[in-house]
Amino acid sequence: MKIYLDTSSLFKLYHEEEGTKELELLFSQTKITHVYLSEITKVEFSSTIWKRVRTRDISEKQAEVTLSLFEKDFAKYYFVTTNSLILEQARNLITKYGK
Repeated sequence: MKIYLDTSSLFKLYHEEEGTKELELLFSQTKITHVYLSEITKVEFSSTIWKRVRTRDISEKQAEVTLSLFEKDFAKYYFVTTNSLILEQARNLITKYGK
């Protein structure tokens, strides 16, 4: 199975929070062959990590370790380059299915 993870879902694989167990269950019960991420996820993930430091959710050391793990995992992911057409299609899907 091929899946796409947005940044908030991906973050759950690196930091235990609400929804982490469900995502881990999906990975353990499903043969996932490809995990697709948006290229912008690299920026959003870093932003999410440092926000967690500012809100004292995690320590600066935890942030650095998590970012290092994420960067080491880049080879496991398929990064999708974003352009205006993809963004428009994503917006349309959110409008259609996000209700």
